[in-house]
Amino acid sequence: MKKAVAYYRVSTDRQGESGLGLEAQEESVHVYTKARKIKLIKEYTEIESGKKNNRPILQEALHYCIKNKTLLIIAKLDRLGRNVAFISALMETNVEFVAVDNPEAIPLILHILAAFAQHERIQVSLRTKSALQAAKRRGVELGKYGKTLASKNKKDSIAFANKMRPTINKIKKAGFKTVREITGELNRRKVPTFRNQGNRWHVSTVYNLLNKCTAHKK
Repeated sequence: MKKAVAYYRVSTDRQGESGLGLEAQEESVHVYTKARKIKLIKEYTEIESGKKNNRPILQEALHYCIKNKTLLIIAKLDRLGRNVAFISALMETNVEFVAVDNPEAIPLILHILAAFAQHERIQVSLRTKSALQAAKRRGVELGKYGKTLASKNKKDSIAFANKMRPTINKIKKAGFKTVREITGELNRRKVPTFRNQGNRWHVSTVYNLLNKCTAHKK
């Protein structure tokens, strides 16, 4: 049976905390591997913008694939990136990878799809800048409320991480070490999430939480 690792990416902390996009990626990869009789041995989740090429979790996944000669599976090509040069560099690592949304695509097609994705990203950016400039000319004050809200959300999330630290430590002492194991145990114990509202914990949420617990340890 062929072995593979999965790489998931969401673009923002908010998506990571809510699970938006992540569950769909996991579902499509799991359906694909089951249908193709591929054994999924590891899963990597990263919260990072598609504009950035420096992605430590992706590099970790690639290193594992190179070392263990395993397949890298992603849900959609744009989860790797919307940059042709980045996709080309990835392909030069000789790591075999497949995008579930286009599993039969040859390298040439992957380059073309990446080029279209890059073009769309540039066009979205230009449209956004144009709209902001037009709003500024009309006298609209930009960014003030958003920056204030972002600052508050950041403080609240750090406070929540500090509050959660004893619970995380207890779970680790009970023998749950990996992010996925901790996620499952938080859900089993019905520990409320940051947003609560009956939300379940997701791997990316817990990954984010653990990073905050380490970075802002008192």
